[in-house]
Amino acid sequence: MADRKKTVEKQREIQQQQDRRDADKQKKGAKGGGSDDAAVQAGARPQPKDFPAQHLQKSGSEADLELAPRYLAPDYKGSGKLEGFAALITGADSGIGRAVAVLFAREGADVAIAYLSSTEDAEETARRVEAEGRRSLLLQGDVKDAKWCEQAVQRTVDTFGRLDVLVNNAAFQEHAESLEALDDRRIMETFDTNIGGYFRMARAALPHLKQGASIINTGSVTGLRGSAKLLDYSATKGAIHAFTKALASNLIERGIRVNAIAPGPVWTPLNPADRQAEDVATFGQGSDMKRAAQPEELSPAYVFLASPVCSGYITGIVLPVTGSVGAI
Repeated sequence: MADRKKTVEKQREIQQQQDRRDADKQKKGAKGGGSDDAAVQAGARPQPKDFPAQHLQKSGSEADLELAPRYLAPDYKGSGKLEGFAALITGADSGIGRAVAVLFAREGADVAIAYLSSTEDAEETARRVEAEGRRSLLLQGDVKDAKWCEQAVQRTVDTFGRLDVLVNNAAFQEHAESLEALDDRRIMETFDTNIGGYFRMARAALPHLKQGASIINTGSVTGLRGSAKLLDYSATKGAIHAFTKALASNLIERGIRVNAIAPGPVWTPLNPADRQAEDVATFGQGSDMKRAAQPEELSPAYVFLASPVCSGYITGIVLPVTGSVGAI
């Protein structure tokens, strides 16, 4: 409990330090708005383009968002692609993790919901999993803690009797105007959470994964293209992409597939907890589709990579779901 509180306090201190820098910059001149062009709508239902000018306190709660992210994917029909499976998803309390949990359950999987601090969000995810007719398990802890990672995996196996899919999704993000603004404490928090947590969870899960199991890592378009104001975050996402390919090579003879998904801008608590309110209002409008994605537009890709019937011949890929052309 104490370690989790320290992590949240540390992340909020980093956020507050950056907020002060941003406030100073805004005094010197406001930024311009986004494009007025119409957003591209190519999915099952129209999705929002504009967002409330809102800034959240870290680690960010989905329940506090003025515009709730869409994660239920009402047009997605399950067909038993993960029937009888058990999955463990980190960062599953909200955002992409919650959306993935819902669709995994719709496809027949029991889901362990790992999260750091947003208990209200995590409980809502659990309710949604159970509404799909599957079992849920709440696991609160910090992926920076190797012992907790081992305990989370063991509890999943003890509860569900197996582990078939690990989704590494937990992340810390805080923007910075320059490299000079990144002190070692901040760099280490980002690296230890984003790539260190993936190593620890995968290491803990491996003894329980059998042939046909898979690991799915959440990368980012920032790991493909870089991002001028997300230097440390982009570096960790690039590392995640490399880790995915290396681990895929390492595990291929064991019949365990390892893949990654690289999202573009997605409306989740991660971004309002990073950006200033006026930037949040136009979030994602720089993509070719001129809007951010909703979590329900990402989650089917995770189902595809988790299901042996869909992707049994696919390993070591980084699948871009970015809303833009030429992401690789």
